Amino acid sequence: MAVMGEALGSGGSGGGQHRSAIIAAAIEITGDEGWSAVTMARLADTVGVSRQTVYNEVGSKPGLAEAMVAHEADRFLGVVRGAFGRHPGDLPEAIHDAARDVLDLASGNALVRAVVAATPGADTEFLPLLTTRGDTLVAEAAKVLAEHVRAYRTRLTDEQTDVLVDTLVRTVLSHIVQPCRTPAQTADGLAWLTARLLDEGPSPTPLRYR
Repeated sequence: MAVMGEALGSGGSGGGQHRSAIIAAAIEITGDEGWSAVTMARLADTVGVSRQTVYNEVGSKPGLAEAMVAHEADRFLGVVRGAFGRHPGDLPEAIHDAARDVLDLASGNALVRAVVAATPGADTEFLPLLTTRGDTLVAEAAKVLAEHVRAYRTRLTDEQTDVLVDTLVRTVLSHIVQPCRTPAQTADGLAWLTARLLDEGPSPTPLRYR
């Protein structure tokens, strides 16, 4: 399983030695067959451990779902950090690579595929979870991105930086859910917008709506 291999290679944040493999197996099964196909017994068989070990590592099924979402969110934030690390002196290029890499990762992501493919009346147990955590996930992504953008010491005010970050985050999220261009094309557009903003400098007119 490709996802399992990635998770095992990256390790886990907390938990025992089997936690990453269990989460990866759950992601793989969810992507291929849906969340209803995930059972503690099946995870135990897939990973080669007892059902009690599965419960010990991830707790209940809702707890497993939370762990899966957190695991994938960490992977997405990891590629953002990597993109900025490659371009410490060029903000538009850093944003280009971050957007492209996030969208590339999303296009082949089993969990994202399962959520996007969900339809009314189908197995949508993940949707309430993402709705509940949605604001938190967006806030986490915006916080990470804002920290990186501010490190470039642009002439933008804090408020203007927040507007830029919010626009970038929500544009990328919209293309994850409903892509209408290739990842590279979307990344080019966001990098162009950022470059234009930096070239023109911040507007002397303060934000009017608060």
